This record gives sequence, structure tokens and C-alpha cells, in this order.
Amino acid sequence: MSQFIGQQAPNFTATAVLADGTFKDDFKLSDYRGKYVVLFFYPLDFTFVCPSEIIEFSKKAAAFRSRGAEVIGVSVDSQFSHWAWRNTAINDGGIGAVEYPLVADLTKTISRDYGVLLNDSVALRGTFLIDKEGVIQSMVVNNLPLGRNIDEAIRMVDALQHVEQHGEVCPAGWTKGDTAMTPTAEGVAKYLSENA
Repeated sequence: MSQFIGQQAPNFTATAVLADGTFKDDFKLSDYRGKYVVLFFYPLDFTFVCPSEIIEFSKKAAAFRSRGAEVIGVSVDSQFSHWAWRNTAINDGGIGAVEYPLVADLTKTISRDYGVLLNDSVALRGTFLIDKEGVIQSMVVNNLPLGRNIDEAIRMVDALQHVEQHGEVCPAGWTKGDTAMTPTAEGVAKYLSENA
């Protein structure tokens, strides 16, 4: 899987249910060039861990957008299943009107291209941070029962933008506003001595 880091994100064209609930048959990842993208995969609609992640991504969609980042969800379900799940009340096992597109990967091609397809069946919980040039800068893949931390996805957007803007590197646990390091032996030593 490490072959994805630093490489162009595999482009795709698929059908998606947009944030306004409409279908778009020619939804393309390449249309997001010039923006940061958090592309996440989840196993299936109408399941158990997935709605907690999908709803949390939706609650924090504005936080991503304030950073110039867009969220896109993908599963191996059809657009009709996505639409039905969006139109099912949260109290009844639905996800409500989420604030970002859900892509239908019925052929499993997208999941396969990103290396997250499990046993030719469902996607693992993969999260990919794609920069404005379409290059994958971060990826985290969880097994099916392990839900992801949406705040960590936001932190990674912040870290990538800090690196791009300042040329510094972000140490363990770095959050926006924290001191970063210059990528030199002296810079690391200074950081460590000040933050030990």
C-alpha cells in the first residue's frame, strides 16, 4: 500500500449522490483538482460502525471546507442504496442528509484501485488525503470493526498545509498553532530541547 504515497491519486468517474440529494452520473475525482480532498472508503450502507463515521464527517464538513478541503465517501453500494440511507432517519438506522457526496462503487473498481478492497467483497476503512495537485499525501487503512478518528483527518489537513506554507515538518502530536521543526539536525535538536 505504501506505493500510493507521493503518487497521483487514481482518478475515477462514477455515479454519486451529492450533498443536495441529487444523482450525478459523471462524478469525477479530477474535478476536485485545485482543492484538498479527504477521500474515505467504508464497507457498506446500513451497517453499524459506518454511520458513526459518515455522520461525524458530515458534522465536520464545514471544518474541512474552511481549510479548502472537500470530503468524499465511497462504498461498494449503489447510488440508490446511498440515497435510501440518506433518506432514512438517524433514529431508524439512517445517516440523514450528509454534507458531501457518496460515490457508488458497485463494480468495486475504485476500491480495488486504492488497494482497500477486502476479499473482492467490501472496502476496508481507508482514508486518503489528496493534495491540490492530486497527489496522495497520507493514507490510513483500518480493519472493518475499527472506526476512524475524524479529528485526525482534520489534523492531517492542517499538517499538510503547514508543511506546504512554512517548509517545516510536523512532529508527533502536532496540532495547528503548535511549534513545528525545521527539517535539519539543528532544528530537530532545538525542538526536542524546547519540548522535552
